[in-house]
Amino acid sequence: MFTRMKSAMANIVGGIMAGGTNGDHLGSSDLPLKFPYMRPEFLGLSLDEIECSADHIARPILILKETNRLPWSTGYAEVINAGKSALNEDQACCEVLALKRRPAPSTPSRTPTACRRSSLPNGEGLGLRENADSEGLVLHYWGMFDGHAGSGAAVVASRLLHHRILEHLQEVLEILRNSAILPPTCLGEEPRDHHHLSPGGSQRALTRAASLRASAGGAPSSPSTPAPRFYTEKKVQHESLVIGAIENAFKEMDAQIEREKAVYCITGGCTAVAVVYFLGKLYVANAGDSRAIIVRNGEIIPMSTEFTPESERQRLQFLGFMQPHLLGNEFTHLEFPRRVQRKEVGKRMLYRDFTMNGWAYKTIEDDDLKFPLIYGEGKKARVMATIGVTRGLGDHDLKVHDSNIYIKPFLSCCPEVKVYPLTQFEHGTDDVLILATDGLWDVLSNDDVAEAVTCFLGNCDPDDQNRYTMAAQDLVMRARGVLRDRGWRIANDRLGSGDDISVYIIPLLYGNRQI
Repeated sequence: MFTRMKSAMANIVGGIMAGGTNGDHLGSSDLPLKFPYMRPEFLGLSLDEIECSADHIARPILILKETNRLPWSTGYAEVINAGKSALNEDQACCEVLALKRRPAPSTPSRTPTACRRSSLPNGEGLGLRENADSEGLVLHYWGMFDGHAGSGAAVVASRLLHHRILEHLQEVLEILRNSAILPPTCLGEEPRDHHHLSPGGSQRALTRAASLRASAGGAPSSPSTPAPRFYTEKKVQHESLVIGAIENAFKEMDAQIEREKAVYCITGGCTAVAVVYFLGKLYVANAGDSRAIIVRNGEIIPMSTEFTPESERQRLQFLGFMQPHLLGNEFTHLEFPRRVQRKEVGKRMLYRDFTMNGWAYKTIEDDDLKFPLIYGEGKKARVMATIGVTRGLGDHDLKVHDSNIYIKPFLSCCPEVKVYPLTQFEHGTDDVLILATDGLWDVLSNDDVAEAVTCFLGNCDPDDQNRYTMAAQDLVMRARGVLRDRGWRIANDRLGSGDDISVYIIPLLYGNRQI
């Protein structure tokens, strides 16, 4: 087992079993691609430009040619890796989408995706109040996907995730539309029955209460006499409906990738981070190790959490404890400071279980000699010595090296969603939301990024809409560094990022103008 794990670790590239230098396994499948590989549509690149962008030696930085291709004058820049995989495994998508009221039964139906409004300059003419009062609501969407073991899953997710989000928001459109017109309220509040999640639910509950009393020997209430209420009804905030729609969209996207792997070549998996601006709030959903931060008046507001084997240790250990068959009788869910050796059986060693934040002693048993579920620490930590992230989409076929043990049960597709009430704050031209894959954050801290962006924007003309794209380019350049004899180097001769890097810089001032 240990020999197998050493072999597996030797083949890990960028946190996952890549199966060679070509992470996309070109030519390894007879199945057709669901979507062809390409760079983000909004970059407007030709096929020749896409080919040139894949130069692992020059590593040219790609930026927007036309800033009005993205709403809010959003800035974007990207660069390919230094040879880790044949293709750039990062993908990005940005859309302005409209939710429409459902047509009458006699009217030919239109799916939510038919209401897509793509690449509108700064979202002009799409004020939420205007649309809420007429027939629908508008949302702005930014998505970023960091692929591993191929770009297939990232490409599919970049094309489809926003449609899944739109479909789930469509289900609660009438409630959300009312919340855009009426004063804020909670679902379940009376007497506004149109805000109840289950129309008629209160009447059914009252009928049930009467039958319970009758069966207990009590006199049934007359139809004209309201039955006393002995139950409580949960109040659901409108914000929670949006969060639930995003969470379900991630789960459906993951399930769709799994289903369609049988008919399409969809390689690997991907982390996913998505930003939805809707009804005056920013919803940041993250599944993986990409990161989002808000820089407002020089203050840094984290908007995501990285999900790694270390940050999710207790969840992984609990799953291994509850379903030991997932460990294949080769791994232990317990954590030790180092590998346990056979000569230490019967002796005492520090350990950690899923119930513990601290460490304690236990007597070593034969089962403790198994390979640890979480191996390594920091950026080198791996689940079953295979993958360095614990949430994302895809990876349904990923196994422990040279075994039939699947990794996917330990990899969750469920995102963490954080909410920022954008319209409750006044924002300046230098207040931004920065969204980037881990290629940036591996070498630059939150403080580094915030300082660099604030300084760059401070030296630009506030009326220049290209400033956010140029700031994104500057960030990518800082993280990539300069090619020297000893590889890519950044400030203070530190090692630069050899990973794919993608960056959005979203100015928050434009969000306030949407209301």
